[in-house]
Amino acid sequence: MPGRQLTLMTVHAHPDDEATSTGGVLAKAAAEGVRTVLVTCTDGSCGDGPGGVKPGDPGHDPAAVVELRRKELEASCEILKVTDLEWLGYTDSGMMGWDTNDAPGSFWRTPIDVAAAKLATLIEKYSPDVIVTYDEYGFYGHPDHIQANRVTMAAIAMTGSDAKVYWTTFARSKMVEFEKALAELGMNMADEVPSDGPEIGLPDDEITTFVDTSAFGAQKFESLAAHGSQGENIFFLQMGVERFTQLMGVEAYVRVKDSTNAPLPEDDLFAGLR
Repeated sequence: MPGRQLTLMTVHAHPDDEATSTGGVLAKAAAEGVRTVLVTCTDGSCGDGPGGVKPGDPGHDPAAVVELRRKELEASCEILKVTDLEWLGYTDSGMMGWDTNDAPGSFWRTPIDVAAAKLATLIEKYSPDVIVTYDEYGFYGHPDHIQANRVTMAAIAMTGSDAKVYWTTFARSKMVEFEKALAELGMNMADEVPSDGPEIGLPDDEITTFVDTSAFGAQKFESLAAHGSQGENIFFLQMGVERFTQLMGVEAYVRVKDSTNAPLPEDDLFAGLR
C-alpha cells in the first residue's frame, strides 16, 4: 500500500542475538524509514556475570545479570535505531541439558501455546509486514532458539498474519572464510561451533534471500560490542570492525512464508511490498 510505513519484526531468544544475525537488516530497515520491532523472549540470566563469572559459579547473580543485559540490549537498540523493544518475559533456559532448562518460568519449559499467545498480541499490535526468527534447529541447537522458532510460527498461525516470514541462516560457502578468520584469532571452529547436531547453515542454492548490509557493518559491530558483559563468548568482536564487516556484511535468510509472489532469489526482505 503506497505511503504506508512498513514494519519489520525480529523475534530473538536473548539479548545480543539481535546483533549477530539481524543487526544489518535492522539498521538498514531503520535507515529506510521502516518501523523495526525487536521481540526478545528471555531475560538472558544464564549469561556471564560481571568479570566473566559463569552461571552456577560462586558470585554469579542472575538478577544482576538480567539488569545488566537489559541495559546492554537497550544500548544495542539505540545503535541499530530499533523503534520498539518488547520483552516476552521468560527466564533464560541455558544451554541444552542444563538444569535451568526445566526451571520454573524458563522459556524452554513454557507450553508453546502459552508463549505464542503472548507473541500473538504483539503481532496484532504491530501488524508486521516481515517477521524474522530462527530455523527449526534454532540455528545451532540452543533450546531458547528452538523455542523461539516454535513459538513464532505458532503465533503467526494464531493471528493469521500474512507477513512474509524468514528464518536466519548462514551460507556454507562462507565457512572456509569463517574458519580462516577464527584461525587468525588463534581459535578453532570445533571449539566455537557445536558439532553434535545438523550442520550449521545451508548451501547457497537453498538460501532464498541474501541482503547486503555491509554499509551498516560498523553499526552492527557496535551493537554487538554494546553487549560487553558477554564479550568472552562473542568472538566476532575480536575480529575488529573491518574484518567483521567483510565476513558478516551479507546476511542470509530463508523465506518460509509469503503472499507477495516476489521472485526468488531476492536481495530484500521487503521485495514485493514496496
